[in-house]
Amino acid sequence: RLGPIPCNCSEEPHLVSTFARAMAVVLRPLVLAAMVVVAQAAVTQHEMNPIRKVVTMLQAMQKKVEAEGVKEKELYDKFMCYCKSGGGDLSASISAGEAKVPALGSTIEASEEKLAQSKEDQKQAQADRSAAKDAMAEATAIREKEAASYAAYKAESDTNIAAIAKAVVALEKGMAGFLQTSSARVLQQLAQSNQDLDEVERQELVSFLSGSQGEGYAPSSGEITGILKEMGDTMAKNLADATAEEEAAIKNYEALMAAKKKEIGTLQVQIEEGMSRIGNL
Repeated sequence: RLGPIPCNCSEEPHLVSTFARAMAVVLRPLVLAAMVVVAQAAVTQHEMNPIRKVVTMLQAMQKKVEAEGVKEKELYDKFMCYCKSGGGDLSASISAGEAKVPALGSTIEASEEKLAQSKEDQKQAQADRSAAKDAMAEATAIREKEAASYAAYKAESDTNIAAIAKAVVALEKGMAGFLQTSSARVLQQLAQSNQDLDEVERQELVSFLSGSQGEGYAPSSGEITGILKEMGDTMAKNLADATAEEEAAIKNYEALMAAKKKEIGTLQVQIEEGMSRIGNL
């Protein structure tokens, strides 16, 4: 028979501790297995629970909202950065604009002065153009008057020179009947009005042409024919001089017209440009 096991009270606590550890080692896998089972059951239950679906959906929406919030915050930060830097740029622009105000005032004043000067130049150009046109009209009127005067003088000179030549030919041939012709009367009037003859020659020629010397005049003496030839030469020379003056007057008139037309054309361009410039000021 077994007797009672002797008890060593000093070793009891140590045995209890060793037992507890042994139990913990044994029970730990069981506890973990039980927790896994409980967790799987809970998951299964949650998957079958509509409320859990709503919660899951709300959680997804929350994540989406949070992501959008992050993006919006980034945009906001960028906007604020732009506002800060843009505000500085705007302030700089305002300062620059304020600095330009005096210069702008000077520019406006200069533009007004330029406009006034342009209007004055325009007025002067229009006046010069009118003056040039008036000068052309006046020169044309003078030229027409001179041309008419020359034409009349030439026609008269041609008639007188022809009459003198005819008289000389007739007298040199001894045609005493010439004194009864109209040409003799024309020469008599011409001799009376001719300023190139001296008084003695005029009286002698008028006396001959009037027939006061009678029919016995001998042209071979050549005195009368010499006076007539001298008159004819003088008239031809005067006509040549008048013709040269007329030709020179024509050239001067044409040159004046060309210069005035050019001047008017230049002034016309200046006026048109001035009108455009005034419209832009």
